[in-house]
Amino acid sequence: MSYVAPIKDMQFVLQELVGLTQIQKLPGCEDATDETVAAVLEENARFMGEVVAPLNRTGDVEPATWNDGRVTTTPGFKAAFDAFVSAGWQGVQHPSEFGGQGLPKIVAAPCMEMLQSANLSFALCPLLTDGAIEALLTAGSDEQKATYIHRLIDGSWTGTMNLTEPQAGSDLAQVRTRAVPQPDGSYRLFGQKIFITFGEHDLAENIVHLVLARTPDAPEGVKGISLFIVPKFLFDGDGKIGKRNDVYCASIEHKLGINASPTCVLLFGDDKGEVGAGAIGHLVGEENRGLEYMFIMMNAARFQVGMQGIAVCERAYQHAAAYAKERLQSRAVEGSAGPVAIIRHPDVRRLLMFMRANTEAARAVAYVAAGYNDLAHHHPDAGARTTAKAAYDYLVPIVKGWPTEASIDVTSAGVQVHGGMGFIEETGAAQYYRDARILTIYEGTTAIQANDLIGRKTSRDGGAVAKRFVTEMRGTADELERAGGECAAIARRLRVAVDAYAATIDFVVREFKSDVRAVYAGSVPYLKLAGVVHGGWQMGRAALAAARRLAQGDDPDFHRAKLATARFYADHILVTAGGLAAAATEGSAGTLALEEAWF
Repeated sequence: MSYVAPIKDMQFVLQELVGLTQIQKLPGCEDATDETVAAVLEENARFMGEVVAPLNRTGDVEPATWNDGRVTTTPGFKAAFDAFVSAGWQGVQHPSEFGGQGLPKIVAAPCMEMLQSANLSFALCPLLTDGAIEALLTAGSDEQKATYIHRLIDGSWTGTMNLTEPQAGSDLAQVRTRAVPQPDGSYRLFGQKIFITFGEHDLAENIVHLVLARTPDAPEGVKGISLFIVPKFLFDGDGKIGKRNDVYCASIEHKLGINASPTCVLLFGDDKGEVGAGAIGHLVGEENRGLEYMFIMMNAARFQVGMQGIAVCERAYQHAAAYAKERLQSRAVEGSAGPVAIIRHPDVRRLLMFMRANTEAARAVAYVAAGYNDLAHHHPDAGARTTAKAAYDYLVPIVKGWPTEASIDVTSAGVQVHGGMGFIEETGAAQYYRDARILTIYEGTTAIQANDLIGRKTSRDGGAVAKRFVTEMRGTADELERAGGECAAIARRLRVAVDAYAATIDFVVREFKSDVRAVYAGSVPYLKLAGVVHGGWQMGRAALAAARRLAQGDDPDFHRAKLATARFYADHILVTAGGLAAAATEGSAGTLALEEAWF
């Protein structure tokens, strides 16, 4: 089934929930006119639907292969990547001085979503390159920026993120890769990195590895980690490719999903290149601040992984809805002359609405977060920038954690809509389910996002940012109640959910210092609660906007559907807030009850 980007819903969210008009007034965002945004989204939708999406199934059945250190990507990927970078899609949100388009993040976010919906595996290469660009823009020297960024944007080079090692996992304090200083100011790196997405491939002429390592006199723990640029090929002052560096792909992983994305084991300093033993690298920023710099890249990647969750939900929903309209089976429950399309059956309708409502809510939360990011970077008032940055930082673990968790449920529902045929690979529904499963794991598991939400984003400021959101949510509930009808019904659900959220925030702040294990035992339910309620808030706002548009006679079918989807979300998803709150605040007794030996 082909992918058709949901441009109308994307535009609705940008206009009604994000406030595109306000973003357009910010210094540096003036080029994001209504006409430009519409043209960018429409052309991106065309490109992804025609060029990238058809390779999604191909990549699943003809994945990347490894042979003697070289990785060959799926047939068609190289041509698609060349077309992708030639069209300028790598540079949508990056500065024009380096060859990017310099558009706000709220314009880049729908483009990210469409790319990920079209082909999750293919999209991982541009995703990691985006992160490398962000890290170098923030921490790179002027020379490093001039050397690398425009080549990453034009696609002649791609970027990777090299963090974890076999003994380290997510605990980066255990990183042991060594960086030995050289007389010329460079470093020689020795070590092994695992799970390196697109760490080796044939799409571009060079690969720029950003690598965490320790210098000889570095302190133990995360305070002793530095960040280094290690290119696959060395190059001269003009960027012309030279000798092969001493970084080697020892193997690629065989995975449950995202099969077309090569997940590499990289060896540094195994004397496999043309430069002698030790991969030649250059320090980014200052020694021992590597994790701080890498977090820039990780935060960019975490937002994009959240977009992946939304994207795979959308693709699975479209696939399931199309199948449900075509598949004839069983008579209608109210009676019919013969078999009907399964979309007539109430529970199939429930499954489809569950998929649709989760997708639209998560999209709204993520795009609104992107709007806060633009305010944080471009608003002329320093206080407004600070407030927006705090809001964005609070939302990042929610954007990463909640849509990816939801994507497992949504893609599972897609398999269920297909019935037995969903369990058969040829129908395609299973691929979305398999691909989605990694999203809650990489770039920090859901528990890591939840711990961040509790430790850094809620308890540290006494819940100030979270409580500001609660105040705004209650204001929306008041507006919904005044609007009456369907909106009033949504208001009742939203009020109960917000109260549960507020009580849980108070619990986290109150108990963090006195019973930290109890608080962290409920961290994932807290994150899911935050996601569900923020999603409900945005769907409530969407319902208000849809009701206004309906009163004006504007596109009644679309806005009636939006209002109905918001009502479903309130009745079927927002109502889970109370249970999540109970698990977050009272669930530690059961979670921590057993002795370790009893498991």
